[in-house]
Amino acid sequence: MTDRILDFSESPARLCVRLAQLVVQRRDRADVSMPLADLAVVLVAHPQVTYTQAVLSGLAEAGGAFVACNRQHLPVGMFLPLVAHFAQAQRFAAQARAPLPTCKRLWKQIVRAKIEAQAQTLNELHGADFGIAALTVRVRSGDPANVEAQAARRYWSRLFADTDFRRQRDNEDQNLLLNYGYAVLRAIIARAICAAGLHPSLGIHHHNRYNAYCLADDLMEPFRPTVDRAVAEYVATHDAPYGIEAAAKQHIISELTARYIISGEQRTLFDVAARTAASLADVFLGNAKEIELPDW
Repeated sequence: MTDRILDFSESPARLCVRLAQLVVQRRDRADVSMPLADLAVVLVAHPQVTYTQAVLSGLAEAGGAFVACNRQHLPVGMFLPLVAHFAQAQRFAAQARAPLPTCKRLWKQIVRAKIEAQAQTLNELHGADFGIAALTVRVRSGDPANVEAQAARRYWSRLFADTDFRRQRDNEDQNLLLNYGYAVLRAIIARAICAAGLHPSLGIHHHNRYNAYCLADDLMEPFRPTVDRAVAEYVATHDAPYGIEAAAKQHIISELTARYIISGEQRTLFDVAARTAASLADVFLGNAKEIELPDW
């Protein structure tokens, strides 16, 4: 399988399905087709992109995610497979029964992995982690001291070498690119969760009645620095103001579809996310104590 991310934001198009292939039709251009099974995420942002019901159902049956974007090209909705694992009912039940101590232990592992990834990102970009890595030992079960936030305060001021930068979703600066990258990452993680037979709404730490993807938000935390690094690299070679232009999206997506050396093996982000979600299911089923998280 080839995990691909398609972004339809630059020009009008009509999407349909023919013989298990997604067919992209554009005026004055030859049709382009690709197997639905090769698609991980399809994002639609251009207001003149139309698609048939067969696109949504076919993509879901193939295990892909469909993301709809608003006029600002930011994702606002996601369509995921309803049934993606043969033992889904059993896994839903085990997930819902997960005891609080287990969830707290898992959140400790996730926060530590996130801080380690942030430290590694700063090391790669600036040659130092500015003391962030040392904070991991202070993370306890459930992170009651909110060490995650303490690390974030150090991290964001250093990532872009700008002490005035604040991570605010509504700010029209680097935050626009971070929002876009996180939305694509969220779709990748949510897809992996569904494939593992888990429900994306039942979180380990995040709990919000208005959030349908609490578990995706939990599991994506250690993966966020992948997006952060891509945005920092792009910002370092482009002048402000920063918008969600084609070049920026292409750079972010190229990072998300790249291969990484993890535990001595070359893997894609999709593969790592799938392993993480599957290991979480094993924890819920009582077959493991910890989840398998990326060691960048």
